[in-house]
Amino acid sequence: MTAARRKPPTEDFETIQAPGNLELVLGVVSVSIAVEALGALTGSEVWLLGLLVFLPAAASALCTVRQTWFVAGWTTFVVASVAVTRARHGEHWLDRSLLVLFTLCLGGASILACRRRLRREREMLGLRSAAAAMQRHILHPLPMVTDDVLVNGVYEPVQEDRLVGGDIYDVVASPWGTRVLIGDVQGKGLAAVGAAFAVIGAFREAAHREPTLTALVDALDAAVVRHNSYAEQTGDDERFVTALIVGVDLGAEAQLVNCGHVPPRLVTGETVTTPALDSGVPLGLGELSLAPTTVNWCSFPPGSTLLLTTDGLVEARAADGSFYPLDERLPHYLDRSPTELPRVLYGDVRAFADRRRDDIAILTVRRSPRL
Repeated sequence: MTAARRKPPTEDFETIQAPGNLELVLGVVSVSIAVEALGALTGSEVWLLGLLVFLPAAASALCTVRQTWFVAGWTTFVVASVAVTRARHGEHWLDRSLLVLFTLCLGGASILACRRRLRREREMLGLRSAAAAMQRHILHPLPMVTDDVLVNGVYEPVQEDRLVGGDIYDVVASPWGTRVLIGDVQGKGLAAVGAAFAVIGAFREAAHREPTLTALVDALDAAVVRHNSYAEQTGDDERFVTALIVGVDLGAEAQLVNCGHVPPRLVTGETVTTPALDSGVPLGLGELSLAPTTVNWCSFPPGSTLLLTTDGLVEARAADGSFYPLDERLPHYLDRSPTELPRVLYGDVRAFADRRRDDIAILTVRRSPRL
């Protein structure tokens, strides 16, 4: 059994792109000519004050520091030239001087604002890069490949500026086959993310240690209980986690344990079925249930696909309050590959729902053909 191979991340963090130097020069000169022409036609300084003097402020939001220096210097030069010319024609030199002084002050302020903007962008870039590195250790990038399966999918937190939400997934190539986890932490916010970290960490450790799925689930339940005990001491709310754990080995069937989670869909050729699973209690509530953890089996021949989702997909609502009809929509997309299917379903639910209310995770687990 080989370890899961992960596709390297390709996400790039973009800052505001500054215009090219030639583009900037042409734009500034064009605006200057237009403003000067309008000023000459109207005889009003409002054009200079309102349309030209504030060019450095616009540059500070879009350009580099050097480009902002150029715009500020150019603007000062044009305003000073006009002021000297009009002063020679007998206009009040004090008004002209105040206009030049105002232009200099605004240009200097624009340069300082540009420096501060770029410094904040660099800081945010560093923070997002660190967050992305942390995310890659918490939620491994997809697709993930083992000897048994190819796992691909979509993960989208409801808060798009957050890289990690309450939905979780992971894939581990263990000595007893491939173990796949998908789960959903109750609630939102940082407390929910903390519970998600606890489950993922426990899964990665116990999947290599426990030979059975029942023992693996017991270890995950214990991890959530320990997390809740710590949360209670710190004044945070206790959480439970719905989860579905799938085990795939050399056999023709898959093992599944459902801990109060959305049931999977099995796609075999042009047929979609929902395996009949016993639904246990969510992780963290095992002590409240008298029934033992139950492992279900379902046929999982080579070339078939298990679709795993969180309730963010099936509980997405349209404007009229209706839920997303996964079982009705899924057959329309069976011509898509398992790699494309999660993204297609995500696009479909985005078009269906009036707004997003929950995190969404969609995984396809494709059985590898046996040679």
